[in-house]
Amino acid sequence: MENIILKIKLFTVITFCVIATSCLKEDNLKLPFETFVPKNINDGWELSTPSQEDINEAELKEIYKYYHESKDLWQVRSLLVFRNNKLVAESYTKNPKEITQMVPMWSCTKQVMGILTGIAIQQGIIDDINDNIQKYLFEEISRFPNKGAITIRNLLQMESGIAFENGGFNGESNQLLREIHSNSLDFILGLPAPYSPGEHFNYNDGDPHIISAILQRRTGKTTRDWAKEVLFQKINFKNYTWVTYKDGITMGAFGISSTPREMAKIGHLVLNKGYWNEEQIVNSAWLEEMTSTKVSIEKTKSWGKSFGYQWWVDDNRRVFFMGGKGGQYVFIKPSKNLIMVTTADPNDEYMFDMDTALGIFDRIDRITN
Repeated sequence: MENIILKIKLFTVITFCVIATSCLKEDNLKLPFETFVPKNINDGWELSTPSQEDINEAELKEIYKYYHESKDLWQVRSLLVFRNNKLVAESYTKNPKEITQMVPMWSCTKQVMGILTGIAIQQGIIDDINDNIQKYLFEEISRFPNKGAITIRNLLQMESGIAFENGGFNGESNQLLREIHSNSLDFILGLPAPYSPGEHFNYNDGDPHIISAILQRRTGKTTRDWAKEVLFQKINFKNYTWVTYKDGITMGAFGISSTPREMAKIGHLVLNKGYWNEEQIVNSAWLEEMTSTKVSIEKTKSWGKSFGYQWWVDDNRRVFFMGGKGGQYVFIKPSKNLIMVTTADPNDEYMFDMDTALGIFDRIDRITN
């Protein structure tokens, strides 16, 4: 009996060592580069080639090879390039099936909330972004009157003054997911507010969630269902899910899972000034405001980028973008009609960060005429 137990233990140790060794091999972290030629999967995208859209094809191939082969970019999962409303290049570094398999887009959800706010204004659901939230959440503000002076503009610019902290196992976002069963809005509004509204930038998950709650209150529908009617169906955005908290409020800060190709449709709507197939889905003036600097780098500080209405802005590059935890990005440069989309594995210690991703975008920008 003891011999059998020893053999089982030895087999377990050997098996673990083999698995661990194979998992640690750098060759297994990413697939070798083969091609960036996009496939036709009948998802609404018109396909083209880099050369047809005035992108240097040989140089782009070198960028894709680097993306696949660089040991410093072990987190990345996909790279897609769009020019002139066409998909010209794409590749998946870990699993080719991710062309249709959904992955979490994390805080790219916030940028969707920025667009939905604009649609809500043009439909009269929100009267004015300078309105105090008390106008829309009277019952809640009666319980938390010190939050009554917060405006929708403050929420859009992450300047509510509420001390909501996203990160870590004990952060407010995780506490909402783990513990809050009845009222996520009360949880957020019940947090301390060390700053006056508009005084301090705090990138957080609480402010956009309040916007989602306002939309639900005014439309009588979940933000997810309303968004499907007024936005997603109109741009053929189909391959996605969007999660709600346990109290039924759609997550305003994160919660959308989708594919890189689908997320690019959001980017193209904004690039095309709110038009999709000649129908204007969202007002172009709103999109221009949304993607222009409202909070300067001096206030965003460590983020190193300006902020609009839930959208990131790089004034030097004249680029605005969607950004989700760990490397989910949709970079948009209107002057070149150029979009780059990436996805990556979130890793708090070794993040595929904004500046690294923008460095790759710069290389593509330089070879685009």
